[in-house]
Amino acid sequence: MALYVKPLWNNNIFLLLPTKLSKLLLIVIFCLISLSDEITITSKNNKVDNVGGGITADLIHGDSPLSPFYDPSLTPFERVRNSFRHSLARRRSIRSNNSKLSPPEAFLTHISGFYLMKLRVGNPPVDLMGIADTGSDLTWTQCAPCSRCYKQKTPIFDPKKSKTYSTVSCKSQQCQTLRFENPSCDNTTNGCLYETIYGGGTHSSGDIATETFLFDSNLTFPKVAFGCGHNNFVGEGLGTSSGIVGLGGGPVSIIRQLKKYYSIDAKISYCLPHPNSNLSSKINFGSNAVVSGPKVMSTPLVKKEHDTFHYVTFEGISVGNNKLAFKSKESRKPVEEGNMFIDTGSTYTYLTTDFYFKFLFALEKALNGTPTANPEGGFQVCYEKPANGKFNSPTITAHFRGGVDLVLSPEGTFVEVNKGVVCLAMLPDFSNDLVFGNSQMINYLIGIDLENQKVDFLPTNDCTNPN
Repeated sequence: MALYVKPLWNNNIFLLLPTKLSKLLLIVIFCLISLSDEITITSKNNKVDNVGGGITADLIHGDSPLSPFYDPSLTPFERVRNSFRHSLARRRSIRSNNSKLSPPEAFLTHISGFYLMKLRVGNPPVDLMGIADTGSDLTWTQCAPCSRCYKQKTPIFDPKKSKTYSTVSCKSQQCQTLRFENPSCDNTTNGCLYETIYGGGTHSSGDIATETFLFDSNLTFPKVAFGCGHNNFVGEGLGTSSGIVGLGGGPVSIIRQLKKYYSIDAKISYCLPHPNSNLSSKINFGSNAVVSGPKVMSTPLVKKEHDTFHYVTFEGISVGNNKLAFKSKESRKPVEEGNMFIDTGSTYTYLTTDFYFKFLFALEKALNGTPTANPEGGFQVCYEKPANGKFNSPTITAHFRGGVDLVLSPEGTFVEVNKGVVCLAMLPDFSNDLVFGNSQMINYLIGIDLENQKVDFLPTNDCTNPN
């Protein structure tokens, strides 16, 4: 709401006033105009309070027929195989980067297996579709001019066409809070630079800048820090999204910035529909992200050295009524807290090798299916799909600290990888970090609450109206 002052004089009135009084009036008018600008800015920020401190954005699977990146020429089996390759590459990246010097990071590749978040950036705003990634902090998008860019289906953001784009200096707070994005300084402009390096040769580098972000509610959030990538490469050459939307727990993530600069509670919630469905969903921030109801289950978030990932404590799996407890390497010790992280950027769930084969033994005893080899390779455990088209899987339940028992969706746990062949969408890994992938999150409203250090789960059959 801008302040408007109606003039009480004509243009010649200053000729009738003493010089000192003329100057005084000019000063007063200038102050009123400045106050008008401040009121306008404050009003924009108060709009967040008017909607209860919550915002919402669109969320859609890249393989969904509703996705702008949907490729009708691909068969469902090819999409599954693409997501498998992505998941393996991402896991290698996380494992190789999981050190004290460099935290686990996301791996960016083709759209298969990802969920995309829609947002608008700039003034005038440009639509972007970035990969919603709870395993990354920095949000970045490809920017013109490109010294090297991969092909994306939406227009590449051009900062020169935006009125609100601004690079930040090396001494700025935004640059100082970068930890693992390899910040450096442009000696010519004193501008802050970043470089994110993922597995398989994938990387993005460019300027750290601030820009106006808009979400589904059309609320504007000026001066959000992000990466404007002028040199970007996707290892497998299949990238089509705009970039990454960082939903991790680090200081440059969207969640943390909305909290710090706009007092929006540091919490998100999302519900992941099945990839092949004709359903879109929403991702919520702040007060919109509250997960409530009598069926809500909560498990504590565990703080670790790398605060990018959202760590929880995995306690085991049940196959039907057969409960398998997950144990530490030394069986006499209790389960390590924070042994698994929730990763929307990984398609499949990864378990330690020992526990994985223990789980398979129990699964094979409970299944009446006929084991078969996957002709395409990759997946470890596959079965023939019965002639009637119905593969009957036993109920599989994942257990987490706090009494959280998640009954996993059969459609997300077993996937058809080839005609007549279904495979288990859970994989073994030799590292100590376990990953809870997005296939096992299907049909749950999940709330990651950094304010209260917990993750909420609400079972639902309708991601369009999960609460």
